[in-house]
Amino acid sequence: MWQKGAPGRTNEEANVAGRVLHLAAGNLYGGVESFLVTLARSPRRLEHRFALFFEGRLASELRAAGADVEVLGPARLGRPWTLVGPQLRLRRLLSTWRPDLVLSHSTWLKLVAAPALPGYRQALFVHGQMDPRNRLDKLTARFPPRALLANSEFSAASASTLMPRLTPLVAGCPVEDRTPKEPGVRQAVRQELGVSEETTVILQVSRMEPGKGHALLVEALAQLERHGAWECWLVGGTQRPEEQSYVERLRAQVAERGLTERVRFLGQRSDIPRLLTGADVFCHPNVVPEGFGIVFIEAMYAGLPVLTTDIGGAREIVDESCGARVQPRADAVTEVLAHWLADPGQRQALGRAGRQRAERLCLPSIRVGLVEDALERAMRS
Repeated sequence: MWQKGAPGRTNEEANVAGRVLHLAAGNLYGGVESFLVTLARSPRRLEHRFALFFEGRLASELRAAGADVEVLGPARLGRPWTLVGPQLRLRRLLSTWRPDLVLSHSTWLKLVAAPALPGYRQALFVHGQMDPRNRLDKLTARFPPRALLANSEFSAASASTLMPRLTPLVAGCPVEDRTPKEPGVRQAVRQELGVSEETTVILQVSRMEPGKGHALLVEALAQLERHGAWECWLVGGTQRPEEQSYVERLRAQVAERGLTERVRFLGQRSDIPRLLTGADVFCHPNVVPEGFGIVFIEAMYAGLPVLTTDIGGAREIVDESCGARVQPRADAVTEVLAHWLADPGQRQALGRAGRQRAERLCLPSIRVGLVEDALERAMRS
């Protein structure tokens, strides 16, 4: 048995496989939050609890999965007086539950919670690129955790640049296959949206942020105009004012390129697996590298070929067996899309291979165990 990270554990508590307290923000919802919900829904050998700073969709979905959730209260680093209450509530939770590992899912969380954490073994889960120019990342590097975990080799390498004395444990990312299995879903989705079976649907699902590459996709679609019957669905809601402004700029770009009849903004949707089933191609041309890319795996589960840019964690997910990676240029994206529009057989072959690859990489029944292996190694560090 490893040395326990929390003081005062009883003998009975010491026989538990291990306790992990996850720190998450909770005010937004994206890849990190999807990771946590998948973890909560999956069979596990360790005990997991979740401490969030904001009430919201993440808290609701974790509770629906049967997880223990503590909402600590809103906190802002720029407003130090807002940290006091949440830190006091976190101290009480720590002293009552006594976890073996406190796992922060961003550098912001590690810094916000820091005054409550002395005496507890801490680790940071790196979900994206750490930036030497980012003040929170630089500050975390000055006061590093005991252990680092990462969702990809790309994320791990960026963390190693800032904290070279730590060797990140690459835990990967479990992703659920939520593709509808009942017959007729594809036809129902297309009927709801008024799309014929002869129309090729290109789909992008993401947060509405410039780094996701929507503008690049629109420029590529403008060059694709002459290539047959197709349309594009852009799926994603706005969670902050700057995202709303970004969507307005995208709509203007679509209108300027004469694509209003071809490009649809579907907004926030709760039926992403159904929409994936109704589409033919998944195109997500990031211009800023992502640490992983859960949505790539979800598209592959749905049997879609995936087109993305050759940066970030996508290199570890998308290969020539299931899709294509190109340079972040509109002409490069257009070339692949035009080829796939003309060859439905290739799209289907890539989709079949993608389903198999997604299962090998991320099936929760396998991947959650590997994540917990990494957590146990962090407990022993």
